[in-house]
Amino acid sequence: MSHLSDDKAVAKMGHPICLICQIGPPVRQNLTIRMQIRRFTRLTNGFSKKMENHEAAVALHFMHYNFCRIHKTLRVTSAMEAGIAGHVWSIEELVSIMPEPVAKKRGSYKKRAA
Repeated sequence: MSHLSDDKAVAKMGHPICLICQIGPPVRQNLTIRMQIRRFTRLTNGFSKKMENHEAAVALHFMHYNFCRIHKTLRVTSAMEAGIAGHVWSIEELVSIMPEPVAKKRGSYKKRAA
């Protein structure tokens, strides 16, 4: 049965179901990202000029946050709690799975007119 009658929206009032509308975890994750990745805050020297650099920084943050960092409440990493990893990753392990950077060919330089 449709919630609309005669093409007019019907207002529903009441208390939302708390299990499906929790905003705490996304808000906390947003704060964590903004505080730990300074690329998300304005007026800093560490901003990303290229989208690829920004994506790499965010991916590196999430890998470290989920695989290397032991969380105080869990006492293990998020990946260990989810059953994805069996141990706390070291920074060396994290860096070892990163792809090798591919150098792009630079264009020719034009000499300035004197």
